[in-house]
Amino acid sequence: MDKVYEIRKFVAPEFVFGVGSRKFAGSYLNNLNINKVLLVTDKGLLKTPWVSKLCDNLKEHEINFEIFSDVTPNPRDFEVSEGAEFFSKTHCEGIVAIGGGSPMDCAKGIGIIASNGGTIHDYEGVDEIPKPIPPLVCIPTTSGTSADVSQFAIITNWDKRIKMAIVSRSVIPDVALIDPEITMTMPLDLTVNTGLDALTHAMEALVSNAAGPVTDLYAVKAITLVFEYLHKTVLNPEDLFLRDQMSLASLYAGLAFSNASLGAVHAMAHVLGGQLDLPHGECNAILLPYVIDYNFESAPSQYREAAKAIGIDCKNNEDIKDALLNAVFDLERKCGLDRRLSTLGVNTEMLKEFAHFALLDPCMVTNPVTPELSDIAGIYGKAL
Repeated sequence: MDKVYEIRKFVAPEFVFGVGSRKFAGSYLNNLNINKVLLVTDKGLLKTPWVSKLCDNLKEHEINFEIFSDVTPNPRDFEVSEGAEFFSKTHCEGIVAIGGGSPMDCAKGIGIIASNGGTIHDYEGVDEIPKPIPPLVCIPTTSGTSADVSQFAIITNWDKRIKMAIVSRSVIPDVALIDPEITMTMPLDLTVNTGLDALTHAMEALVSNAAGPVTDLYAVKAITLVFEYLHKTVLNPEDLFLRDQMSLASLYAGLAFSNASLGAVHAMAHVLGGQLDLPHGECNAILLPYVIDYNFESAPSQYREAAKAIGIDCKNNEDIKDALLNAVFDLERKCGLDRRLSTLGVNTEMLKEFAHFALLDPCMVTNPVTPELSDIAGIYGKAL
């Protein structure tokens, strides 16, 4: 009997995709009747031309702005609080985030507190935000995090060293301006890490127990694009067409996971980012093949679709699993990812505690199989 899908909803922001789309920021804010915005970015991006060009665009449209750039990778709760206080003190009416996942997630957190008060810890979990956040425009400078189109915000509880997942329609931007040209200034390691983050988003969305026919379409296409274009982009970082395709992969993967959610890879990577402040995309990439290996028997047909999407033609599930794992390892190796968790500072004494935290992460709920603590510790161990 053919499969009949359960009821699924699909939410997405308005987005403008293509070279030059960043230039619509001012006109969108005019349409929203916003007179003053908080521009959220990070210190590194202040050194690129993109922030100054955005400021010029805002000035052309007679929009006043303040800049908040005290944002670190794996944005922290106190940074969100500082940004929200600055937002209120400077009488801003909306937010523009330009950057990778960290500035965009921080901007979402700032908006949550600006509208709802309290601290960001009050809103951890699913649908815990009672009031809409101020208007938010996101301009991604990387191709992989998909924070520009997702209903997720990930903020680190700095005292506990735990990443908090905030999932709500309230944090979906009013518009995402996805301009591949901006991604051309990404350094090599960021290109690789964010590209493999997009692959992980798509793989986890495809096998999620909350997946549906629409998210499957986006997930499969994202997987195809990453395998086709990430390594080429690493070799030819100034090729605008390749950057365009990776931005498209990020968009597709984001639409997939924002609606189907994620799984064990992200639950485990969130712990590594919270406890050790490690790069999110790199942690995902290291863990991904080992989670595929663990999950495979619980989602064989979905992994078959992933394998078909990258040209694998195998006769039985065992062959498909081996071929898919080899393809993931090969892509990571070609892109220069040769580190393991042990080289990032993880040791065997940490694994049981990390596994405990990973099982509490909301992303684990939609993993295709419910693991035991020993299973998660074992996956961490294989990735050491």
